[in-house]
Amino acid sequence: MNSEADPRVAATRVPAGGGRARYDEFSIKLHWLTVFLVLVQFGLAELWGFAPRGIKHLMIVGHMSFGIILAAVLIVRVVWRSLPSHRVRPAATGILELVAKSVHHLLYVLLCVQAALGFLLRWSGHQAMSFFGLLIPPFFPPFSKPAHHLVGEAHNYVGWAIIIIAVGHATVAIFHNFFLHDDVLRRMLPMRYARPDKARDQSPELTGRR
Repeated sequence: MNSEADPRVAATRVPAGGGRARYDEFSIKLHWLTVFLVLVQFGLAELWGFAPRGIKHLMIVGHMSFGIILAAVLIVRVVWRSLPSHRVRPAATGILELVAKSVHHLLYVLLCVQAALGFLLRWSGHQAMSFFGLLIPPFFPPFSKPAHHLVGEAHNYVGWAIIIIAVGHATVAIFHNFFLHDDVLRRMLPMRYARPDKARDQSPELTGRR
């Protein structure tokens, strides 16, 4: 049997080799869910200081709950992206590819560190984490006040670093789309926003659909 003529073999070979031009739909959904959760987390943390006491408590509980969801989404993203069949070919080459990968990896690391700091901050103050009212007690004794304060400062700084880098990342993607007129941004947009002249990216071989 000629494997080159078998479309099932070709469909398997292309994703495994990272030949896909766009991210698969599940990766795209995970990406935008991450963006949404990061913005919600940042907004809640920056605004609850202006809210009345009762509303502030709800915002803090929401911040913890969405933080736990964000941590779960990150785990799924890392596992999903590590599978060979879900890789895409680089949007750039050389130094630009290296910079793009470095920024992506840095964001992943910062998001994971931030999630861990969120748990550590709550537990180091001898307070339970709350997942929509379900309490998760600390697993270790409380830290000293200076150490607890240091964790809080780190959590704050990492949060701002994530927002600054993410804004820069989004700005570069928008620049590529509107000024360089390439598909860097559209690679991470839902399929309905793909350009008609890129219809080849919608084929089962390149989208990973069966």
